[in-house]
Amino acid sequence: ERAPHVLRPMNYPPGAPGRGAFLYETEKGERVLVMSVMGRVFMDAMDDPFASVEKELAACPLGLAADAIVLDLHAEASSEKQALANFCDGRVSLAIGTHTHVPTADWRILPHGTAFQSDAGMTGDYDSVIGMDKEEPIRRFTRKTPGSRFEPAAGPATLCGLFVETGSDGLAKRVAPVRIGGILGQALPEP
Repeated sequence: ERAPHVLRPMNYPPGAPGRGAFLYETEKGERVLVMSVMGRVFMDAMDDPFASVEKELAACPLGLAADAIVLDLHAEASSEKQALANFCDGRVSLAIGTHTHVPTADWRILPHGTAFQSDAGMTGDYDSVIGMDKEEPIRRFTRKTPGSRFEPAAGPATLCGLFVETGSDGLAKRVAPVRIGGILGQALPEP
């Protein structure tokens, strides 16, 4: 509650501490709404992500209350991320999937101007099991018994993300993957 810049999914049940959206102001005075929502496929303890997004967009629409809107789609299923992104197409600048730790190759601008990628990927060591040292996850998969704690992999990290350039209307004009360092193929947007 005391850290407004730290977000949690906005579709947590009522009474959960924290907030799922925050309107940030850049040094140039631009207003950027950042929202986080968690999917329900394989994680169905959450409230309806579509209703949560709709409520927030009604309260802070692109072009009126916000100059840009970023939606973090934290979900397991790519189909749910695609559905949420298309639900918001033309109403958010960027709908970016997270959670599965692997960058997908489907970055694009949707028909009404929203940049989208099913999963941005993680920032961490890809010579791992989703960023963790490989031994314990492999042991759990093969022996089906609990063991020691997962430990972060300590190799060279790759920073993964998505570059998005927006127009004066807040919608995407250009999108490109970003992968820097580590063992994955490098990708940077062209100047």
